[in-house]
Amino acid sequence: MFDMKRIALAVSLALAATACSEAPKTNAATEAPSAAEQQAQQKTESEKANQLFEEIFMDAVMRSPMYQSYLGIKDDQDKWDDISDAKSAEELDIAKVNLEKVLAIDESQLDEQTYLSWQLMKQELEQEIADYKWRHHNYPVNQMFGMHSSVASLLINQHRISSVDDAEDYISRLNGLPELFEQLTENLKIRAEKGIIAPKFVYPYVISDSQNIITGAPFDDGEPSVLLEDFTKKIENLDIEDAQFNELKGAAETALVESVKPAYDNLIAAVKELEQQADTKDGAWKFPDGEAFYNNALQRTTTTDLTADEIHQIGLDEVARIHEEMRAIMEVVGYEGTLQEFFVHMRNNQDFIYPDTEEGRQRYLEEAKAYIDTMRGFLDELFITKPKADMIVKAVEPFREKSAGKAFYQQPSMDGSRPGVYYANLYDMASMPTYQMEALAYHEGIPGHHMQIAIQQELEGIPSFRKFGRYTAYSEGWGLYTEMLPKEYGFYKDPYSDFGRLAMELWRAVRLVVDTGIHDKKWTREEGIDFYVSNTPNAEADAVKMVERHIVMPGQATAYKIGMLKILELREKAKAELGDAFDIREFHDTVLANGPVPLNILEQFVNDYIADKKAS
Repeated sequence: MFDMKRIALAVSLALAATACSEAPKTNAATEAPSAAEQQAQQKTESEKANQLFEEIFMDAVMRSPMYQSYLGIKDDQDKWDDISDAKSAEELDIAKVNLEKVLAIDESQLDEQTYLSWQLMKQELEQEIADYKWRHHNYPVNQMFGMHSSVASLLINQHRISSVDDAEDYISRLNGLPELFEQLTENLKIRAEKGIIAPKFVYPYVISDSQNIITGAPFDDGEPSVLLEDFTKKIENLDIEDAQFNELKGAAETALVESVKPAYDNLIAAVKELEQQADTKDGAWKFPDGEAFYNNALQRTTTTDLTADEIHQIGLDEVARIHEEMRAIMEVVGYEGTLQEFFVHMRNNQDFIYPDTEEGRQRYLEEAKAYIDTMRGFLDELFITKPKADMIVKAVEPFREKSAGKAFYQQPSMDGSRPGVYYANLYDMASMPTYQMEALAYHEGIPGHHMQIAIQQELEGIPSFRKFGRYTAYSEGWGLYTEMLPKEYGFYKDPYSDFGRLAMELWRAVRLVVDTGIHDKKWTREEGIDFYVSNTPNAEADAVKMVERHIVMPGQATAYKIGMLKILELREKAKAELGDAFDIREFHDTVLANGPVPLNILEQFVNDYIADKKAS
């Protein structure tokens, strides 16, 4: 697509230049524009387009105080987002107006990079408009995400306090929770009226997480609650008098008691009421037009046209392939028995589990950091472009560790003041076996998500919506690809660690089977758990969490393996066509240099790289 556009543009410019040099002079009113004039026109249209893209992105940021905080912007850090249904309708109208502006641009006059931005912005707005009808097809509070936990997470992790104004903004946010949670409760009611109610297993998690936030001082006589502890630690670093310190702390305590606790109490009551209406049906097929919704979710997640049946079969094929590679490792370590017996052996072998103590957790974090630090020293072999932003390793905070995922990455702030973070969930040490530690560190840290996301944010010459945008198949496909990549360069020297790498890949292959099983083939939660336990070495607790994640996030977990398979397919194509001229560093730059894109556009990038390399 881009090749043809660039070829057509080059031909038109060449013809114009020939006409200018060889044709007789004509009247200025009828003379064809020169190459320089066409280039100037192209530049003008590209500048106009990029200005529009920036305005659309920044206007959206400034309508979201919470997203501002994630980006390190403090303009509205005393507020929460408006999550009302009326606001959703306003956002739809804004998207329609923005799409009209984007379509008014003469895309034939754009340079190549701006043309790509135009395509991505157009697609993003079209999908936002098309998906408006599915806006209620989700669970606003669940064990994976929701305002009940994200408000506390944002205050603790994103709301920095470097001045008294910042502290007062924090207090304002505490006092703003009742209104936010009223909107949240109304959103739950709207969905309930449509029959969109989370399954019964979800509610104890939500209630527990909510109660954790309003436990401790000043709510009772215990240790300081998570929010009071956070606020107090932050204002202790301010250069202020004791009187002002006490005044701020007192105001926060009042807000916690008079605003935060009632907000959570009312939300918990609403959630308990929903729990009484909930059933045990798990798949999106139970939603109104559930089949159409799920097919749409798969398309959005994978950025492909793969059907549920096709994804299910890819998963089964990959499970069979990885099982064979695991049997080879069983021979290396001298294990005699079936693969399923080996799974049980690995699952129950305490040699791979660090103690469920602070010392055990600290040891895990230090060794995970060591893997990442070792990989840092090898980056020149694999990459041309490397991120400037730093990255650290942390344990998931106690208030959300019970329900949070196994591991995840948090991007650096836009201004570079906050590093990227690899979060390891050490709530249940049995779910974090050391044989998986190496692969997990590579995926979430380096060369995985930190390389991709930090580089993305630091890209120059592209609009902000691309620096901060996401395509799950691209980003999670990259994360899974980078679990395998170090194997090719001598890492995973321990066969058990290599087994852990395969176990992680197997986990993502099983996701294809179970996600489509639950949402398309009407599998139950229990059937999904059984498939994981029978086909992977992970602890049953892992399987339970994963299946429950599938249930509340239809389609999302299919992105990893589909994305990885596409990146590998493109790499092998480049290797086959370029032979000795293939450079892994150039390939990785090709994948990362333009930020996240749909997989079909990534394929075009690689095709362009191959063609350019051959031409040179």
